[in-house]
Amino acid sequence: MKYALFIPFAATLFVANSFAQNQIYRCGNEYINNAADARSRGCKLVEGGNITIVEGTRVSAPEARTTPVRIASNAPAPSPGARVDSGDQRNRDNETRAILDAELKKSEIRQAELLKEYNNGEPEKMGSEARNHQKYLDRVAELKASIARNESDIASIRRELGRSGAK
Repeated sequence: MKYALFIPFAATLFVANSFAQNQIYRCGNEYINNAADARSRGCKLVEGGNITIVEGTRVSAPEARTTPVRIASNAPAPSPGARVDSGDQRNRDNETRAILDAELKKSEIRQAELLKEYNNGEPEKMGSEARNHQKYLDRVAELKASIARNESDIASIRRELGRSGAK
């Protein structure tokens, strides 16, 4: 008795669903559902499920820059292959050397701190590491890797300083 109303309702849905789907044809990258148009264009029938096509957005051209790019100095920008005045080059070299010296000092200070904390492979245990030995081992390995990385940085800075003719 309960299903007496359900059966006609289900049949109505089934019939309505069968009328909702038309045959779909593919013509290259275009899909159409007009059979006569598809036959005239030689399109292929698509079988095996519903197709949903979502139109993409159009890519707009990049907007033109409204504000001009400012150059730091009043002198005209040199061409890429132009020679630089020897005084300007000397100033650039001095600035580079000063930056490299500062980086080298920072790296050497950092190296000293790392070596002090590393304590020849036996750094002091922190509070949470007293119960968890693996945490301690992980920190020791991380310190060792940091020391190696910092040594590599120091060596590369020294190489760069050697190329520039300093030290």
